[in-house]
Amino acid sequence: MPQPLPEHNPAADVRMRGFSQRSTVDEVLTWLDKTISPLTPEVISISEASGRVLAEDMVARCNVPGFERSMMDGYAVLAEHTLGAAPYHRIQLSVIDQSLPGQPAQCTIAHNTTARIMTGAPLPTGADAVLPAELTEVDGDSIWIQGEVSPGKNVGQVGEDIAQDDVILSAPRRLRPQDIGVLSSVGIAEVPVYRQPKVRIVVTGDELLPAGTTPSGYQITDANGPMLHALCARDGGLPVNPGIVPDQPEAILAAMKENVDIVLVSGGSSVGQEDHAPLLLASEGKIQFHGIAIRPSSPTGMGQLEHRLVFLLPGNPVSCLCAYDFFAGRAIRALGGKNRDWPYRYVQRTLRRKLVSTIGRVDYARVRLIKDQVEPIAISGASVLSSTTRADGFVIVPSNSEGYAEGSLVKTWLYEP
Repeated sequence: MPQPLPEHNPAADVRMRGFSQRSTVDEVLTWLDKTISPLTPEVISISEASGRVLAEDMVARCNVPGFERSMMDGYAVLAEHTLGAAPYHRIQLSVIDQSLPGQPAQCTIAHNTTARIMTGAPLPTGADAVLPAELTEVDGDSIWIQGEVSPGKNVGQVGEDIAQDDVILSAPRRLRPQDIGVLSSVGIAEVPVYRQPKVRIVVTGDELLPAGTTPSGYQITDANGPMLHALCARDGGLPVNPGIVPDQPEAILAAMKENVDIVLVSGGSSVGQEDHAPLLLASEGKIQFHGIAIRPSSPTGMGQLEHRLVFLLPGNPVSCLCAYDFFAGRAIRALGGKNRDWPYRYVQRTLRRKLVSTIGRVDYARVRLIKDQVEPIAISGASVLSSTTRADGFVIVPSNSEGYAEGSLVKTWLYEP
């Protein structure tokens, strides 16, 4: 049976404290990095492992290749039999067999004999080199060779690619398609990877309409839910987003207590009378931060509810995006064993005009690239989500800076992969 919510006590209401003192971004990130670590591993098929993060080193079970093989089409020879061969001094060899991939020759290469061989085929017994086909002239069951090769020439050696018992992939490593191929080549069918964090997206607001609905009257359509779902999936999380949660404490708390690793609450997270999430987190768990010196995401909060990390994200879309990227995305990536840093690449460019900030807070400024220069679009305008779609990326102005002058070289993080 659900437990009754705690009686409202205005004196203990975290919302009533306002944001007279905001935590710094560095303080929040320090706490976050100390709090989070990769989730327990799970074993999955390599066919499902691309993009996942290895939890253990992978050791080769065998040599690759496991036999000497030809690196080109030609003839398997004993190198000493080719000494002195040249276009003006041809040497004749008898062709006694052929070696194909998966179908080795049954002969032994001895004095003045050879076997036709294809790329990837096993080297016959007695041979120690492969003579390229273009250095030969076929004459019935014989060939005339017009060049010489040294021992080992054009032959792939045992273990040349991968040696048995070698560490072929080290943890933690985000598996790429070619990694999957390497694992398969040594007979590995399953791999231990860090579990993907399950993320409950809790979007609240009685003024909201479901995603995809045309706005009507004084109601607006949910933008944050689909955006957070996509961001979470990008960072390796498993988003759970069944729809808008009513602005009722019981409904919000029930969603926050679902069996997940991370909860993202969007909306109802500031200091207004209808902002229930901070009070619920403070009373049912622990609210570690509420109010951060960052623009445009200053109402952001976070804490813990039993085993879950809870992020209180602003309802304004740009603020929500900024807070996710700075804090929640970092946690999702870390829990899944991935690199915690920004998932964006950056370029260094000069500013077309000055970018003004205020000392004491971090600013997230949307910018666009014009003729290899950076033009600021906006720092404020937390509800103008289109500023992020018009932008090519963003510039972070640190808390100890008043901004950058025109012509300054700035690091620009790009939204495009």
